[in-house]
Amino acid sequence: MPLPMLRSPAPLQPGDRIGVTAPSSGVQPSYRPRLEAAVRSLEERGYEVVLGDCLGIDGVVSAPKEKRAAELTAMLADPTIRGVVPPWGGELAIDLLDRLGWEQLADAEPTWLVGFSDLTTLMLPISLRLGWATLHGSNLMDTPYAAPEGLLHWTDLASGPGPFTQTSPGRYRAAGWDDYVAEPGVSRFTLESTGTWRTLGDQQVDVTGRLIGGCIETVGPVAATPYGDVARFGRDHADEGLVVYLEACEDNAYTIARTLHALRYAGWFTHANAVLIGRTSAPDAPDLTQAGAVADALGDLGIPIVLDVECGHVAPYLPLVNGALARVVVDGDRREITQTLA
Repeated sequence: MPLPMLRSPAPLQPGDRIGVTAPSSGVQPSYRPRLEAAVRSLEERGYEVVLGDCLGIDGVVSAPKEKRAAELTAMLADPTIRGVVPPWGGELAIDLLDRLGWEQLADAEPTWLVGFSDLTTLMLPISLRLGWATLHGSNLMDTPYAAPEGLLHWTDLASGPGPFTQTSPGRYRAAGWDDYVAEPGVSRFTLESTGTWRTLGDQQVDVTGRLIGGCIETVGPVAATPYGDVARFGRDHADEGLVVYLEACEDNAYTIARTLHALRYAGWFTHANAVLIGRTSAPDAPDLTQAGAVADALGDLGIPIVLDVECGHVAPYLPLVNGALARVVVDGDRREITQTLA
């Protein structure tokens, strides 16, 4: 039986309601001022923000899993809420996968789910099982930052069908983040380091395919389950092929290499036309770098492998839409991706 037809949520417009709930980690009291500032930034963009009950308790998650699953399902199924943007990721969003209201969501119109890191544990299955486009970009706590030259804010991609073209800024923030609460007026990341996309083998790239992916540490564990069947997604889009994107948060190079091999065995790259790897600050191993881990697992696939893309845990953030048709170009000084929504 084929996958559901790909559908993009309705474009966000000023006045639309955006829900805020924490399906994984909540917001501790010391971060409440940052949450409030992030909410104001959405309101200043013209949106009405709806705060959920699952926003924080002491512990690794914001609330019991039954409550988190129910609130996320309710927000995604609510026709008056056009987007859901959690504060940030966390560690255990995986515990919601068998508790989400999948049948209820299958009968609902698509709603934007936005975020990265542990949130991709939910976004990937929602795209694969429901056919909804989901938006891998800044989470709520990073929403106040304006996009640097070349990139777009996630609200831009959620506001229309595209095409949207983004180019590498060629700079990044090596560590930390600019504090828009402690330093009123801060609206951008300080990008003090130089670096742009590079490819294994220094090859030129010009490929297209359907985007799909997420955080290696959190999507890896679901790859061989019904919630992470990218191989099936690839078969259903074999005429277009895939552009798989992955980014490492904190695992060392040995673990990343093992996980990438596992994804390969699960068929994630069988129909891939290219693989994008996010810039990372995750540690190298004594005799294996993060780039070496990618080369070990994927270097002989015979397709372009693009490294240091701005889609990881290192600022700035290049928003990508799961399910969008993408064209990736790496040629001379040209480093760009163009996305057209389904």
